[in-house]
Amino acid sequence: MRLIRPALACAALLSATTLATASLAAPAPAAAPAAPAAAPNPNQPLVSVNGQIITLADVQRAAANLPPQLQNQASPQQLFGILINQLVQQRAVQIAAYKEGLDKQADVHARMQAAADGALQNAYLAQKVTPEVTDAAMQSYYQANYAKAKPEEQVHARHILVASEAQAKDIIAQLNHGADFAKLATQLSTDKGSAGSNGGDLGWFKRGDMLPAFSDAAFKMKPNTITQTPVKTQYGWHVIQVLGTRDAPVPSYDSVKGEIRQKLIQQDVRSAVDAAMKGVKIVQYDQQGKPMATPVQTTTPSAHH
Repeated sequence: MRLIRPALACAALLSATTLATASLAAPAPAAAPAAPAAAPNPNQPLVSVNGQIITLADVQRAAANLPPQLQNQASPQQLFGILINQLVQQRAVQIAAYKEGLDKQADVHARMQAAADGALQNAYLAQKVTPEVTDAAMQSYYQANYAKAKPEEQVHARHILVASEAQAKDIIAQLNHGADFAKLATQLSTDKGSAGSNGGDLGWFKRGDMLPAFSDAAFKMKPNTITQTPVKTQYGWHVIQVLGTRDAPVPSYDSVKGEIRQKLIQQDVRSAVDAAMKGVKIVQYDQQGKPMATPVQTTTPSAHH
């Protein structure tokens, strides 16, 4: 059971995944010590399939899509072999598919075009956004939105969650007569998550972290008090004990750097899309296929990453 509000889902619009070229280069035969080797040429041909060349750059791109567990478990030599085999097999299947004219089928052609369009869109956004997301920009965002932000109140509380109001009232009565909160939470609470296994302790949270009814009750209470009226949420009935209140400490830059990066990416993607929208003419059509005199206003969707 989670009391925390679900955050907006953010799917990756831009991904920066690279693997060191040296770790993917084919192992060279032993030789006498010499000057440091030049960086591998990404256009170096490695193998051909029906005359179609597969290069080191192709292998590097494939490496970026490998599951992390495979990258961690396999040696560079094993990875190199796996990727070469994968690329050869893929190229062989593509050649066979073209021979059978699958690329001419309407549905297949549409999916191929959609994939190509998606790659082009992401490349455009990466070109516009990546130069903007600098460490200086992130530091500036941190200063404005974290370091100089007004401290937000936090509450440290624990709770016992049960299915009925009557049971919650009975628990309150037991607590008022000296019962141990943590022990009752362990025995009776239906919240079996991290709080349930820790005597009902929810740790420190901000008002917006919890469901409104829960937060409204908790933030009105004084430290070391127990709510005398059960609090109802979509999960059931809560008995709340507030252990303390404080102003949220300012997080360190390093602890929120990743979050800031994602926020800047969202902002810059929206800006890039807005700029692109201003450079095109949009005509919308009614159900009869005729141009509408007043097109419906379009809005830039939130960036997902």
